[in-house]
Amino acid sequence: MRRALVVINPIAGKGRARSIGSCIDLAKSVLADHGYDAEVRTTAGPGDAARFSTEGVASKVDLVIAWGGDGTINQVASELVFRDVTLGIVPSGSGNGLSRELGISFDPVAAFHTAFAGRQLLMDAGELDGHLFFNIAGLGLDARVAHEFASNGLIRRGFARYLEIAAHELFTFEPDEHTILADGVATRTRALVIALANGRQYGNGACIAPGARLDDGKLDVVVIAHRSPFHVLLQAPMLFAGRVASLPGVTTTRAAVVEITSARPVVYHVDGEPFVGSASVSARIHPRALRVRVP
Repeated sequence: MRRALVVINPIAGKGRARSIGSCIDLAKSVLADHGYDAEVRTTAGPGDAARFSTEGVASKVDLVIAWGGDGTINQVASELVFRDVTLGIVPSGSGNGLSRELGISFDPVAAFHTAFAGRQLLMDAGELDGHLFFNIAGLGLDARVAHEFASNGLIRRGFARYLEIAAHELFTFEPDEHTILADGVATRTRALVIALANGRQYGNGACIAPGARLDDGKLDVVVIAHRSPFHVLLQAPMLFAGRVASLPGVTTTRAAVVEITSARPVVYHVDGEPFVGSASVSARIHPRALRVRVP
């Protein structure tokens, strides 16, 4: 019998709308219907999703299903890269950027069916400062928002809270000077955002890299030059319309290797999870690194 592991984050975004007991029951029922011998585990703290996935790989599971938001998916996927184990996704986060990019349903039953019966995509994985990402990493305003969201997001989560934090950070953010070396070509910038995009969108339809592809072997390096809060608010609809690249002061470069240096430690995020690095951080793409089931 085929073997699967389901990793559930019970506090991820919309996941709280369904009781953990009902989540476990649903997972076991759908897995049994598809002929899988299943283990269902729920996270209780940081690092649990990664640890459960590592243990699942060691026990020779065929499929690991991440039920949660982008952070949970990142932890699970990071343990599956370059392995003959497939990732399935049941999205329940605040933004669900990667799930939206992959076209995975937000209905748990439909998402489970995709995990079992969908086609297999070999997608790229990005790496920034030693941390893997599968959708978008970056520096600047979005990284500051990610830090604030992570620090108090358990109090109140969701897109509305994210926008509230973003509005506050917009009026207090002071960008640093950065040098970006993308496949050997240097650029000096004082940027609002430096996005390293494997996928196109942060989530909730905010499309930062309209031309990015999950399996093209490149990162889209999107630089949005610093501008006033007034202009950010005026131009924000272009982000949700997928037309950010047409704005003045926005450049996109495709590269396999990127190095970013600053005068002070770099605040960054990978798939929305915040970190602080040294004054120099490096990024690269790992082509065809992860097996994932998609519709």
